[in-house]
Amino acid sequence: MYFASWYKKFKNKWWALPLVLPSILLPIATWCNAYTIMDGGRVFLVFMPLGLMTALMLVFSWSALPGIVLALLIGFSPLKSEFSPLMAVIQFLIPITISWGGYRIFVPRRHSIMFGAISLTAQRMVWLVLVNTLIFWAIYHLGVFFGWYQDVISNSIENLFHARTLINFQAVLIGCLTGTPFFYTLIRMCRNPRFVFSFISRLKAQMQSGVTKTEMALWGALVVLLVSLLLVPDNDSSTIFTTDYTLTLILPLMLWGAMRFGFLFITTTWTVILTILCSGFHNYLPPYMGFQLHLAIASSSYAVFSITIYLMAVVTTRQRILHRKASRVAFIDPIVQMPNLRALNRDLSSHPSSALAFLRVPELELLGRNYGVQLRIQYKQQLNDYLQPMLAENEEVYHLSGHEVAVRVNYDAYHERIETLDLRVKQFRFMWDGMAMQPQVGISYCHIRQPVTHIYYLLGELSTMADLSLSTSKPESLQQQGSNHVQNAVRNKVAMMNRLQIAIDTGNFVLMAQRIEGIRGDTYHEILLRMKGDKEGDNLVMPDAFLPVAHEFGLSSKIDKWVLEATLKFMDNHREQLPGSRFSINLTPASVGRLQFAGDVKRLLKCYNVEPWQLIFEVTESNSLTNIEQANVTLTALQNLGCRVAIDDFGKGYASYARLKDISADILKIDGGFIRNILTSSLDYQIVDSICQLARVKKMQLVAECVESEQIKAAGQSLGIDYVQGYLIGHPRLLETLPEQTNEA
Repeated sequence: MYFASWYKKFKNKWWALPLVLPSILLPIATWCNAYTIMDGGRVFLVFMPLGLMTALMLVFSWSALPGIVLALLIGFSPLKSEFSPLMAVIQFLIPITISWGGYRIFVPRRHSIMFGAISLTAQRMVWLVLVNTLIFWAIYHLGVFFGWYQDVISNSIENLFHARTLINFQAVLIGCLTGTPFFYTLIRMCRNPRFVFSFISRLKAQMQSGVTKTEMALWGALVVLLVSLLLVPDNDSSTIFTTDYTLTLILPLMLWGAMRFGFLFITTTWTVILTILCSGFHNYLPPYMGFQLHLAIASSSYAVFSITIYLMAVVTTRQRILHRKASRVAFIDPIVQMPNLRALNRDLSSHPSSALAFLRVPELELLGRNYGVQLRIQYKQQLNDYLQPMLAENEEVYHLSGHEVAVRVNYDAYHERIETLDLRVKQFRFMWDGMAMQPQVGISYCHIRQPVTHIYYLLGELSTMADLSLSTSKPESLQQQGSNHVQNAVRNKVAMMNRLQIAIDTGNFVLMAQRIEGIRGDTYHEILLRMKGDKEGDNLVMPDAFLPVAHEFGLSSKIDKWVLEATLKFMDNHREQLPGSRFSINLTPASVGRLQFAGDVKRLLKCYNVEPWQLIFEVTESNSLTNIEQANVTLTALQNLGCRVAIDDFGKGYASYARLKDISADILKIDGGFIRNILTSSLDYQIVDSICQLARVKKMQLVAECVESEQIKAAGQSLGIDYVQGYLIGHPRLLETLPEQTNEA
């Protein structure tokens, strides 16, 4: 145990593994060399030692140099010349240090990464192969010129234009191209045996999807057959299959492997095959009929084949990786890192029957506005991690846009699975900056059978059912509840949205006015909005039918602007008949929340030459003031212009006195539900009385809605009501008839 920990700590030191390993591997690299004698000199078909030294530098960096020097001195010491070991050290060290140094400069951080990284292919082929080979070749010929290698190449002087020069250059080039990645892998396995598993994993990952063991066995059998034919000893009865012609058949077979099996597999395999072919070259290169020419052609074939196979493996593996990345991007959301809607559609189509659960978390919208979109992302990621233990192997959680996710579960016993899912979701706590949050989650579900062609409509229906689940606190089944009413509701909303858009564009609205009478004799009118029917003679559409749809689809602010401009235009056209008239206009939450709204009002007042005191803006407490800070900004800006602000329907919904302290308003309109029963309900009377007292403290004027009798009016006056509104005072009537009413009066 002690030795293992010591070895793990110090194995990369120059005096440990980098010092020993070169001396062990150099004989193996030398044994892989293939050479012959031609014209009195040695000719190499493949030269592996330079590739080995380069691989050592890649793995151990400068720590490999002492071991390389030691291995070269030991390996070349048997030579006769006493200068041969020293020259060998110089010839190897100069090219590997220059090429490795240049490579380190251009690839500073990822220089020693495993072969197969496509982005490093160009730098590795230039520096580790081409530059390395050229410098090694140049030093060799410089030594030949000065006679340093006489004991190696006899007494003949090397001719730079001799075929032997080309063959030797190609041998070194092949050795660097194939030997460097081969020995790099071998060295890393020696340094860390677990690298074997990493290598196998990467090798499998680079293979084309769909590759079978049968295909690999067929490919291997063909390779063995061709190599065996080439290695059959040449004799007088030889055929074209026992000559160097068969060597050309190796290329398409290796290209098949490069395209299908990936870079790591084919380069490793080709290095072994190439070593075998070069070692047994005398079996398929006839010594007669121009042996020198045959040897040059075979050597060129080795080089061209190696480069072609290497580049083909790089290109096809890169394309395969890019395709997988594109597929991942297509089916995995790049931000949330979860399967997306396209993945959901694919998985539903790949299973005969499935159950789909739809999870809606509306509170994420509010939380996201306050804490940012990162909260929404982390919520979905944490929820996904929390649900994974209860899901089967082929079940997934899918990211949907906004604050929704979907879960696909298997069809078997899916009712129980949905109940389990609901229970687990209720137990989920979302952690954000140390805070545990539990937003309410609505769940709806249904079962789906192939083919799936309506996923988008289905998700819309499930979303509506999930809203229902928020109120019932239990999963809602789309099949049990039925989808017809959901479809009809969505269809009606869309139809109303289209009608509203057309009405805004064409002005297909009608303005009504209802009189509000002051106890002291002054009056003003509230503007009420109606929408025209589709045909002549149709009844007017009341606001309760279209305003919720307008708010849901973001059209309410446009409607408010239309009402404001139409009212100001009416006041401008009838300023002589209605001098000093005042009108109250209702505002929706979208307008109150717009920072630019006060500026739009100022511009329109100036455009139609209307005084600000002639306008009163009514906002409904139960809706508009949920974001009280933004509402106060808008309301204060309107008051600074000179307009007045009224709180409409006070007491309705979730009104509270505490919130009223922060509201900037001039008028308080008491909800008609309290006024209507003021004579018969002591509780309503006390509520109205308390509201009146609060308004007086706040110096706000009071308006009583739904005043329908003189008795109610008198009771309101006794409580301090300033204005009354209701059928006793006047029914809503068309705004355009208001001048006629004034003339009649």
